[in-house]
Amino acid sequence: MAKENIHQPFEIVEIITEECPQVEHGHNFFELIYIVEGSGQQFINNNQFPYRKGYLFLVTPEDKHLLEVAERTHFFFLRFNKIYLQNQDTALLYTQEWTHRMEFILEHASHRPGCIVYHEPDKQLLPALVAGLMQEQAGKPLYHSEVVRQLVNTIITLVARNIAMKLPAQIGDHTATPVLDIIDYIQEHIYSPQALRAAVIAKHFHISLSYLGRYFKKHTGENLQDYIMRYKLKLVETRLKHSDRRINEIAAELSFTDESHLTRLFRKHRGINPSAFRKQFMLR
Repeated sequence: MAKENIHQPFEIVEIITEECPQVEHGHNFFELIYIVEGSGQQFINNNQFPYRKGYLFLVTPEDKHLLEVAERTHFFFLRFNKIYLQNQDTALLYTQEWTHRMEFILEHASHRPGCIVYHEPDKQLLPALVAGLMQEQAGKPLYHSEVVRQLVNTIITLVARNIAMKLPAQIGDHTATPVLDIIDYIQEHIYSPQALRAAVIAKHFHISLSYLGRYFKKHTGENLQDYIMRYKLKLVETRLKHSDRRINEIAAELSFTDESHLTRLFRKHRGINPSAFRKQFMLR
């Protein structure tokens, strides 16, 4: 299988075609594919999803994919690598909080298949952001680089907001809004263990402590504390895959008691030690 590379932190490409742009291939980067016009099919990891105007797909370094054109299509590709994300973490306008949001992208494996933008206001905002990037690329006016970087970061952040992998498997389009608010609260406070105590969550949402667990399980199919632990372990996986942080540093950041506590839980849920998981991933 062909494997594409980029040799810069990010790049923007437009293609207008009536044929498949490429054979099935993989990347060493993240790729956002926006459909400006047209329709067809996306094949990704042995799954097939239709595309049409306004759809946005995410392809990650671990995916293999193919685009099949049914109607003449205007593709907009935004490609960026891990170096780009790491550089933003040290930039003046971006904080560790911004980097944490990007973990939604790195943890893509469970995200909703097909178009990844489902929030209606974001669906309306996205075309303007893409049009702005295309205009900047075509004209390269004053402060072009700064404007492009801001637009790129805005799109990536919008994607992070819409990635559905943050939700338990039972969550769907018609899930009650309050449980989604609880999940958003957990996501926001995942680095603050005191805020994740069941009593604190119940008080925040004006729900009785005895009812909170039953309510969360009913609407998600998962126990509250199990979900919190599963989400934390996904963050651990992301750091093991995409950073050089030591395991004890990861344990401290995510409020595990110590490295041995993290190792024990990781082995229990993943069947492998964190260090072995990292080595296994590096050898791929």
